[in-house]
Amino acid sequence: MQDLLFVYGTLMRGFDHPMARLLEDNADFLGEAQCPGRLYLVRHYPGLVDSNEPSERVHGHLFRLRQPAQLLAELDDYEGCGADAPPPAEYRRELRTITAADGTAQQAWVYLYNWPIDGMPLIAGGRFDLA
Repeated sequence: MQDLLFVYGTLMRGFDHPMARLLEDNADFLGEAQCPGRLYLVRHYPGLVDSNEPSERVHGHLFRLRQPAQLLAELDDYEGCGADAPPPAEYRRELRTITAADGTAQQAWVYLYNWPIDGMPLIAGGRFDLA
C-alpha cells in the first residue's frame, strides 16, 4: 500500500487539531510539497479540486505513514469518506503526483473535495493559512 500522504489543510504540521497531532505522531514529515489543483475555502478548512492548468498548484506537507492501512482508515473517517460514510462523501482519497521541495515527483494519497464548489472562495496562491 502507498505510504505517502500529501496534506494541505487542517492536517498540516503546526495546525492545532487532534487529527493533525495523530498524523504527526504516526508519520514522518518529509517536507513541503505541491500538488496540481485549486484550493477553495469550504468553511474553516480548505478543499482541493483538480485543475487542468499547469500553473495552478496547491501547497502543503508530505508525510510517510508508518502504518498506512490503519492510519488512512482513521483519516478517511475524519475526512468523511470512510467505509461507513454515506455517499456522496465530502472528500475522496486518490493517488496524485506530488512534487517535493527538491523537485522530485512521487505518487501520494491526497484528499480531494468531492462536493460542488459553487460560491466558495478560491484560495489565491493555493496555500491555506494556518493563522
